[in-house]
Amino acid sequence: METAKTVSFYTLGCKLNFAETSTISRNFSDHGYSRVEFSEAANVVVINTCSVTQLADKKCRHIINKAVRTSPNAIIAVVGCYSQLKPEEIAALNGVDIVLGTHEKFKIVDHIEEYIHKNQSVALIHSCEIVQVESFNTSFSLFDRTRSFLKVQDGCDFHCSYCTIPMARGKSRNPTIEQVVVEAKEIGKQGIKEVVLTGVNIADFGKSTGETFFELIRQLDLIKDIGQFRISSIEPNLITDEIIQFVADSKHFAPHFHMPLQSGCNEILGLMGRRYKRDLFANQVKTIKTIMPHACIGADVIVGFPGETDGHFLDTFNFLKDTDISYLHVFSYSERQNTKAINLPGKVMTKEKDSRSRILIELSEKKRALFYQENIGKEYMVLFESQQSKGQMFGFTSNYVKVETKFNKSLINKVVNVKLSGLLPSGNVDIIY
Repeated sequence: METAKTVSFYTLGCKLNFAETSTISRNFSDHGYSRVEFSEAANVVVINTCSVTQLADKKCRHIINKAVRTSPNAIIAVVGCYSQLKPEEIAALNGVDIVLGTHEKFKIVDHIEEYIHKNQSVALIHSCEIVQVESFNTSFSLFDRTRSFLKVQDGCDFHCSYCTIPMARGKSRNPTIEQVVVEAKEIGKQGIKEVVLTGVNIADFGKSTGETFFELIRQLDLIKDIGQFRISSIEPNLITDEIIQFVADSKHFAPHFHMPLQSGCNEILGLMGRRYKRDLFANQVKTIKTIMPHACIGADVIVGFPGETDGHFLDTFNFLKDTDISYLHVFSYSERQNTKAINLPGKVMTKEKDSRSRILIELSEKKRALFYQENIGKEYMVLFESQQSKGQMFGFTSNYVKVETKFNKSLINKVVNVKLSGLLPSGNVDIIY
């Protein structure tokens, strides 16, 4: 009797990675593998990596060690951005058998079969040189029955001074609108209620096909089987009045925008190699809020970039405080090899970066609470998730207010009209339905 083939996965990093892991998982299923939890022993362990910060690299190494302890006899394959940038470093780690870069990770089953056939005893490395990857591999997630992450774009041509993504993922590229629509319809057939459009720089969609992101969302809006689309992240210089107005008029696109600002100081934006000044960001926020006062607007911010003085940070803080955004994702600058920023003067000490990060996280919590408070008393449609904690379940409104109520199994993956009734000690919002 043939022994069952099992595989487990661990994904680090962005929504794009989760979409790709799900696609890789389905490839294993097509080849007779059964998926098990990462906490269980498996024949094969796949770790899909991120390398945006030193902390991400460190966490990846920790997960590799954990995989070795949990599945000591498994073939351990490490794929993704960290693998693309530092394959030799990963191959030298105890227990790692296969290292695959950005393109080859989608051929992982073939590489594993090759590895088994050749009875390898050392790490097998495939296509991990820092090259311009030109092919596009379609991906979407089906791990969560509530929502799916749909990859519509990959790579980036912007080359910000701190970022390794162009080296890890190659140049900006995309499938056709027709291909994306086909995949979205397939997701809709699975009973999934929300699709999150993901990519590295999604509004750059069209570089490969001569189409535009605006044309893409117009076509997706026509799909009847999906109740809601959400745009994961969009560069402030690529979001247009046309896109904003379309979201406002759309029946399916959520009034939720997440824009990577990175700094509220023009001098630091210049050093970062960003393609806009802070006034552009402020104007985009004003336009969104004028047309959609209830819209949620999030922003990414990096603290401790080389050359960022106390004055520069105060400039950023005041700009964020005075701008009508709903929350922040705060990151401490992390040195990355082969970037321009690593050679810039004025390095900021870790202690100072941590202090600045805490200040902005506190500001973010205040802004989120204020945004939630502004929505109390209003009615929204909420998509409830399967996650539960201490007898409570959760969901998000279209404008990204997180709600909380007593667990009710019948609500899972259901869209329900609710009234937001008050802030809870957890920071979430209580509801009446």
